[in-house]
Amino acid sequence: MEYRNLIDVLMSDHDFADVVLSGGNFINVLTREVYVADVSIKGDYILNVGDASSLIGPDTLVVDVSGRFIAPGFMDSHMHFESSMLTITEFSRFSIPSGTTTLVADPHEIGNALGPIGMKAMADEAAHVPNNVKLVVPALTPDSPGLETAAYDITSKDMPDLLNYQNIIGIGELQGFSNVKHVYRNTPEVVTDLLASTAYARSLGKVVDGNAPELFGNELAAHIISTAGECSCHETTTKEECVEKLRQGVYVFMREGSTQRNMAECIRAVTEEGLDSRRCILATDDMVAEDLEKLGHMNEIVKRTIQEGADPIEAIQMVTINPATYFGLEDVGILAPGKRADIAIIDDLQEMSVEAVYVKGKLTAYEGKMLEELPKYTYPDAVKHSVKVAPVKEEDLGIKTEGREATARVIGLIPDQNLSDSFEEPVKVQQGIAQADVQGDVLHMVCVERYGRNGSIGRAFVKGFGITQGAFAESIAHDTHNIIAVGTNLKDIAHAINRVIEMEGGIAVANRGRVIQEMRLPVGGLITDELTGHEVSAGYGELERIVNEELGGKVHAPFMHLSFLALSTSPKWKLTDQGIIDVNNFKILDPIV
Repeated sequence: MEYRNLIDVLMSDHDFADVVLSGGNFINVLTREVYVADVSIKGDYILNVGDASSLIGPDTLVVDVSGRFIAPGFMDSHMHFESSMLTITEFSRFSIPSGTTTLVADPHEIGNALGPIGMKAMADEAAHVPNNVKLVVPALTPDSPGLETAAYDITSKDMPDLLNYQNIIGIGELQGFSNVKHVYRNTPEVVTDLLASTAYARSLGKVVDGNAPELFGNELAAHIISTAGECSCHETTTKEECVEKLRQGVYVFMREGSTQRNMAECIRAVTEEGLDSRRCILATDDMVAEDLEKLGHMNEIVKRTIQEGADPIEAIQMVTINPATYFGLEDVGILAPGKRADIAIIDDLQEMSVEAVYVKGKLTAYEGKMLEELPKYTYPDAVKHSVKVAPVKEEDLGIKTEGREATARVIGLIPDQNLSDSFEEPVKVQQGIAQADVQGDVLHMVCVERYGRNGSIGRAFVKGFGITQGAFAESIAHDTHNIIAVGTNLKDIAHAINRVIEMEGGIAVANRGRVIQEMRLPVGGLITDELTGHEVSAGYGELERIVNEELGGKVHAPFMHLSFLALSTSPKWKLTDQGIIDVNNFKILDPIV
């Protein structure tokens, strides 16, 4: 009936458009053209693009946008709300004014922490916001069975229930088959189970995202086949890798988030090698609330892409028609008759500054401010209370060894990457416990299983944070989200961990035997529904300031960097509750050589 109404307006002489955006520079992402045109809107939909004079009636709102650019609303094609610590509602409050009208989120994090109940709760919230929010769910948790502990073990048995739930459009990143060679050799049953899940998803006409870090040749081909159709990857970090994947038909999600910035390297496949960009897509993966509030969302990523030499219209295609084509979202990504009237009005193409945003034909944001009120969303009690571990003691956390000195395996933090390095460093031993070398930036790191399944604790040393006193802990540790902590001494680490346990999830900073700053995250230990987005942004900013100014830290977003040091599918060494993981060789290492 809505479509019939559109036809009646177009073909009759007594019904008219609700809104006409008049005289703007229309960005046609289908033809990569820019020309002056009107855009007429009726209800939620585009009526026509071109001369709208015959569609203007006495009640039509005519908005003069001459001199500005009319573009489809932007899309973030791979992101995690959990990384922002915000509900979908609060994330949208920041995101919409910057021109982002569609979000495809992977609730991989809450899936590890809560299982299907958590992902369904997030899908339910997606129905309450005006923008277009879809989910792609994990087919496997934990990502590395036997090497880490999640709250719930998701397998193909969960797919019929999840893939037929509202707002879920497919399967998210196949991290369980990222390390192709070793998964195939050591846990072949995972491959079989993933294929059962992906084949089922494809039978429903749903998408399956890939995850192929540093894969080439036969290993890349095997990963592509595991998705049972079109494959994507957001873990591409070099031009050579991007070229290989584009040549093999992979949709490359060029990542540019708060701590993982790979776009500048990936876009060289287009700007230097001249490859076709139709399968190049921009995505953030993980953004903190402070960056969303202060920098913007996809408009900021498009701006950076243009600064790297991409044509502005081509860059806009990477957040509109390209992802819409990949996901099969036929109602968004372009502005054409019958499509959703999700529109960004841009006043400066190089700066990608967004003046106004229309969502489903309604002016929703103007000059960076939301015009539509989004009611606060509170999650049900069933997705809270996910921390079920007893408090730890200082003596539980140390690395035991003999002698006066030892050679320790040390995980190396790499700024702005989720990849890590590996070192061997000498450390002193006192009373049978290996000691941190604060002057040499070799610090304690521990990962505590928090779901009450086995009580295991992984221990290691880490290099790269630079703190000279104190410790911090969080219930955010990709992807199983056990409690991870780093510090100069075990006493402060224990205080920080125990405060996270007491809060039932969150972030805590400790120094000199007491907790000095904290933020509670009650929803799965990952998200807060108790604070506004601005409050989260300010609170997170203060936590960062304390770590970097008072504890002596030297990396931005230290909590997000710490969280990725538990990602067991991303090379080289990571720390889970089971210990140091040699990702490339799929095994657990002793922290002492």
